[in-house]
Amino acid sequence: MSTLQTGLAVILVAICIAGRAGISPAAAQTADVAIVVNDKNPVNNLSSLELRKIFAGEKRSWAGGLPIKLFVRAPGARERAVLLKLLGMSESDYKEHWTVKVFRGEAQAEPVALFSNGMQKEAITLYAGAVALVNLQDVKPGMKVVMLEGHKPGEAGYPLN
Repeated sequence: MSTLQTGLAVILVAICIAGRAGISPAAAQTADVAIVVNDKNPVNNLSSLELRKIFAGEKRSWAGGLPIKLFVRAPGARERAVLLKLLGMSESDYKEHWTVKVFRGEAQAEPVALFSNGMQKEAITLYAGAVALVNLQDVKPGMKVVMLEGHKPGEAGYPLN
């Protein structure tokens, strides 16, 4: 298979996956990072402030009391860079932030860092309160995409890219 054929195959797979997740085919080709939750989670839209509070460990439960379970990508992953940008932190600031939260008893542990998209999908489907940031083209069936500020990934004005 040529490089061109491989590239086209990747785009077609992304379009198919995005269609199953309710995202337009054009959005599947963007560099946006989606907020994904367990498909049973009733949340459909978050504000940027809510998202920052969730990933900073300041908001610990969803509406209705379901505990939030954070899953983040390991250092070096694009989703991790988007997370750090969202929080306005460097990698060392992020580590220190969570060390302090654990030391003060404000969190039991820092968020679970996952090394692959497959691991993220498994985590999202296993934990009802799970939330993660996933490259849009890596969204899989069973992951519910949450709007941010009323925008889906790929739409004009979507803030996570």
